[in-house]
Amino acid sequence: MTQELIKELKKMDTASISDAMDKLGIPAGLLGIQAVIPGQKICGEAFTVHYVPCGMEKGTVGDFIDDVKPGQVVVIDNGGRTYCTVWGDIMTFTAKTKGIEGTLIDGVCRDVDGIRRIGYPVYSKGKYMVTGKERVQVDAVNVPVAISGVQVRPDDIILADESGAVCIPKEKAEEILALAKHIEEVEQQIIAEVKNGSTLKDARKKLGYHRLQSKQ
Repeated sequence: MTQELIKELKKMDTASISDAMDKLGIPAGLLGIQAVIPGQKICGEAFTVHYVPCGMEKGTVGDFIDDVKPGQVVVIDNGGRTYCTVWGDIMTFTAKTKGIEGTLIDGVCRDVDGIRRIGYPVYSKGKYMVTGKERVQVDAVNVPVAISGVQVRPDDIILADESGAVCIPKEKAEEILALAKHIEEVEQQIIAEVKNGSTLKDARKKLGYHRLQSKQ
């Protein structure tokens, strides 16, 4: 059932999902997260990774990739750090080979040419070449993390497209999907009304546009 739900969610855009979550009063948007490669889209359950700055003893940075399952989205909380990267070409190649859905980083990535050449979806807050080795280290995996101030738990569903990324709480996913579909249907009806000569103001009023995203 989860895989069918993910397939249906992947048909939606992040704007409609965000609107549906606004209506339910659930934080959704992961501010500042953008696609490294234009035109891609990902949807899958989160495999979460938490980074901290290195201390006296240096830890590992990327070995967690061996434990990620095909179809999952790697969600990395690097605290929004932009002074060092936590994802590059070796991680990209491994993830692509394993059938991982994509990677989302609260921080930066590097080796962008390699990412584009391999065609693997990465979403981040930017690009920077400096390595994270001996600067940051993994201190936990599959724990709740924060991306742009929004909590992401293991197995929550990540949807990302060219408009950005949202985190969908797994237990609310079916309700969010149904609301998002309704919102898209109403928006298409508004467009049809305008095509038939209606003013936008009248079409929106007729179809209750201004209540679509209002919190229940």
